Amino acid sequence: MRRVVAVVVPLVFAVAACGGDDDEPLPTGPAAAGFAFTQSGIAEGEPIDSRYTCDGEDVSPALAWEGVPEGTAELALVMEDPDAPGGTFTHWLVYGLDPGETELSEGAEPALQGTNDFGNVGYGGPCPPGGETHDYVFRLLALDQELELEEGASRDDLLAAVEGHVVAETQVTAPYTRS
Repeated sequence: MRRVVAVVVPLVFAVAACGGDDDEPLPTGPAAAGFAFTQSGIAEGEPIDSRYTCDGEDVSPALAWEGVPEGTAELALVMEDPDAPGGTFTHWLVYGLDPGETELSEGAEPALQGTNDFGNVGYGGPCPPGGETHDYVFRLLALDQELELEEGASRDDLLAAVEGHVVAETQVTAPYTRS
């Protein structure tokens, strides 16, 4: 019996930790010519370096972008795992980014960050179940108005605040496989 408990209990916690309940997608915006991620710690289709994950330092990767559309009042960044067993899992919410900014450095702690699905404010790196590959989507949203969100806002708060205000978006998707 102890052997069964020793196997089942960690498995339950692992599945719970990777299961999100964010079934409602964030509004998407149109692509805008030139609005794109550039040289960053994450590249389209390339595996995420383990230092950005729960297996490493669990620090946020450097991200850089260009071509923010004119008239953008604020930028918001969302990192999600749509492959999580329990639904989309939110790893990072950043908002209140000045549209003149063009990057976040590695390990950045922007002034306004939301609560991720780990229950923490700030970045929570990829941590899929062992042996599984999940894709992680980094979405940068250009908004036509400043959001009135406080530090620690939930994904639902951000969802409600950006509705009808996403004028453009760019994204990059990168996989991570946990040993």
